[in-house]
Amino acid sequence: MHHEIIRANPKWQKTQYRYDTVLVQNNATAADDGMHGIIIGQVLQFLSFIHNNVRYPCTLVKWFLPVGDEVDPLTGMWIVKPEMVGNEWTVGLVHLDCIVRACHLISVYGETEIPTDFKFHHSLDAFALYYINKFGDYNAHECIT
Repeated sequence: MHHEIIRANPKWQKTQYRYDTVLVQNNATAADDGMHGIIIGQVLQFLSFIHNNVRYPCTLVKWFLPVGDEVDPLTGMWIVKPEMVGNEWTVGLVHLDCIVRACHLISVYGETEIPTDFKFHHSLDAFALYYINKFGDYNAHECIT
């Protein structure tokens, strides 16, 4: 893979917002640590700043944390949940070099029916748990073990 488009857009196609999710390298030496040093972030905004004449390209992300230390035995996928402090999402500033690739989260549906007027762009705010889709393509399957 040579490049990938990751979106952080408050007005995608002039209608709704689109904030993509990404795999972030948290600890390069964590080979046996749960998700192998990878954590999930939802990109809110791209930005950069200059310090000592060096430009640092970054992104502001909302964090998702793994639930448990192993994949779900039924699906073989990791489950994550929003990292919250009180009723607020935790956010972080991440250097673009730490982003491994874009990823796709699938909502873990409960017993409650989804309203017929439910908009897809509310999915990452409406559910409590998400599967990390490792079956989307070959590269995702290789990154998310």
